Amino acid sequence: MDELLLRSLIPGVLGVLVRRGADFAAAEDAVQDALIEAVRVWPDSPPRDPKAWLVTVAWRRFLDATRADTARRRREELVEEEPGPGPAPGADDTLQLYFLCAHPSLTPSSAVALTLRAIGGLTTRQIAQAYLVPEATMAQRISRAKRTVSGVPFDRPGDVSTVLRVLYLVFNEGYSGDVDLAAEAIRLTRQLAAAIDHPEVAGLLALMLLHHARRAARTAPDGSLVPLAEQDRGRWDTGVIAEGVRILQAALARDRLGEYQAQAAIAALHADAPAAPETDWVQIVEWYDELAGLTDSPVVRLNRAVAVGEADGPRAGLAALAELDGALPRYAAVAAYLHERDGDLGTAAQLYAEAARKAPNLAERDHLTRQAARLNSRSQQ
Repeated sequence: MDELLLRSLIPGVLGVLVRRGADFAAAEDAVQDALIEAVRVWPDSPPRDPKAWLVTVAWRRFLDATRADTARRRREELVEEEPGPGPAPGADDTLQLYFLCAHPSLTPSSAVALTLRAIGGLTTRQIAQAYLVPEATMAQRISRAKRTVSGVPFDRPGDVSTVLRVLYLVFNEGYSGDVDLAAEAIRLTRQLAAAIDHPEVAGLLALMLLHHARRAARTAPDGSLVPLAEQDRGRWDTGVIAEGVRILQAALARDRLGEYQAQAAIAALHADAPAAPETDWVQIVEWYDELAGLTDSPVVRLNRAVAVGEADGPRAGLAALAELDGALPRYAAVAAYLHERDGDLGTAAQLYAEAARKAPNLAERDHLTRQAARLNSRSQQ
């Protein structure tokens, strides 16, 4: 049973049902029923045309549900319209499904859940485990999202940037439960790139690949975080890096720069350095300037302050940091690092401890706590 093949067929099958007149929520339920049936039947009796098989079964499940409702006239019309067996239509509705699942009327969390369910083919249980919430909570979230988009015209143009934000949110969740969300986000972004020729889609795919290539080196055997400068670069996946750089170069050549391409360019410069001291920080600062111009994001400017500290010295980095709001997430951690680079170990230790108290997750808190303890130990010697 090829699970990836099965899941890759979902957007096409769902699109066929919606184009035949099924509302999105009912169509998605019918497709899930067809997937369950496929898992049961295919190992012993694989179909010659998997997509056509899924379309046929899903449409019948939809009709069964439709016959049970109270709209008698529409029921009869749908039954009369049932097409005969044969090859599934070749139209690719993948892009429209991405737009629908990332509709602006949905909250980011709902858009992520609906994308993983309707396009990714994950079960409600898998999505709930990945986001560490009860299955019932996730089921309600997905049901509300489906109801929200059920009345949206299927062929209405969507916003690519909204879709990309949703996929980026999925990627940043990384790994939890039995679903590798980073790998799933890469798969879905590849699928989107096949459906639309857009430099920012390519930029996001390149960014994901370049970050994912460093995954094996990001944690020590005990699970603790390993900062970029201390990572064993021999554990980076050079094949994935090469693919990411190739995709990025093709996107940049189109001269339609966007934020994901700029972020990918920064990641590529890190990947290109054989060792941390050889990193081209001057170019990285230039790319952060481009990125800040595109997004006007305080988080981008926070990361830029680190790059300035590496390129021009810690005093310059602290001067860039002083222009930002101290309440920004990870501000204290950046300040601690720059003060340590400047030789002010006492201030750096205090800031590391402050950053640890504000850390968004346990791994980061433990890392910052160890940094504070390391500097306190050095000051007592």
